[in-house]
Amino acid sequence: MNKYRKDFPMLKHDYIYFNNASTSLKPQVVIDSIVDYYSNYSVNTNRGVDSLGYEVTKKYEQVREKVANFISSDKDEIVFTRGATDSLNLVANSFGNLIVDEGDEVVVSVVEHHANFIPWQELCKRKGAKLVLVPVLEDGTVTPENLRQVMSDKTKIVALNHVSNVMGGINDLKNLAKVVHEFNAYFVVDGSQGIIHEKINVKNLDIDFYAFSAHKMYGPMGVGVLYGKKELLEMMPPIVFGGEMIESVTIEKTTYKKAPYKFEAGTMMVPEVLGFGAAIDYINKIGLKNINEYVRKLRDYLVDKLLKEVKDIEIYNLNNKDTGFVTFNIKNIHSHDVASLLDKEKIIVRAGHHCAEPYMNALNVVATVRVSLAFYNTYEECDRLVDVLKKAGDYIDVLF
Repeated sequence: MNKYRKDFPMLKHDYIYFNNASTSLKPQVVIDSIVDYYSNYSVNTNRGVDSLGYEVTKKYEQVREKVANFISSDKDEIVFTRGATDSLNLVANSFGNLIVDEGDEVVVSVVEHHANFIPWQELCKRKGAKLVLVPVLEDGTVTPENLRQVMSDKTKIVALNHVSNVMGGINDLKNLAKVVHEFNAYFVVDGSQGIIHEKINVKNLDIDFYAFSAHKMYGPMGVGVLYGKKELLEMMPPIVFGGEMIESVTIEKTTYKKAPYKFEAGTMMVPEVLGFGAAIDYINKIGLKNINEYVRKLRDYLVDKLLKEVKDIEIYNLNNKDTGFVTFNIKNIHSHDVASLLDKEKIIVRAGHHCAEPYMNALNVVATVRVSLAFYNTYEECDRLVDVLKKAGDYIDVLF
């Protein structure tokens, strides 16, 4: 995979970048796509009858088709949003408002990212519903058996991650969906981490909603996707109103376009969407399977070295081998101090509660260090990380 490093301009700055779960680096083809838009088009979609506008609208809709193909959905089931957070809030505030009433229940887990926890917490508060927590295993995953235990005829929505951004555990979406639908509830999946770690087919999995962001899959920031089953998107009212999402407006009333367009009000993120299309092409060229096979091997190598060479390290997700996450602490050293030490050596990691504060509380820790790998990382970079961590206990007090 080293041959692809030249495609990422950020890697020329001598940083070792291990924070890919937060946001991935962008290849030159994605950057070029955005520059091409601003240099040669720079117009809005679906506005007027000019040839430039027509060309950009065509390119924009081609990306919708690429996204649909990437997750095996229909094109009109793909809504472009400002990110996964925006997508999950759209489901909670539109679909959730529609079907959740006083006394109903919404099921989440303690390991969820705040973006897949707070919208449901707020929905329950607003509606007088109950937020129910499903137990998680040590690896942060939810089993179908544990989910069944908390389901009832009052359950309307189950909202779980595909892959935990703390532990890297992969949920069995297909069998979880079966349990959800046994109780006539709806399954919302936060796919922010899962979309790049596992090839999915939303039809086969029978997921009702799936949310993800471009920036975690080598695409631009500021653009995300909500997949929703067509019949559910048609049910949902829009929650943002303005230009281009309407059929007609009169003094008396307004009518809206069909999904997905009724959810895309105002000026959309046109250059970012086009850059997202370039990112999907780039991933498809390399192959998602090839990417993840390499990342798994790299993670195994790193974990083995950490355990053998770094004194007093505690790895919380030791057995989660199918994603590129290593979440750890070093005894008696705060995670922020570890991250600061690494930063002095130009090694970028994430330290904190990872927007999963309830799960940090469940682990009985304030924060952790997270290394998250991508296919442009190398064995030599892993060696460098271990070398710096080996010294942490010896001189971190001197530095801080």
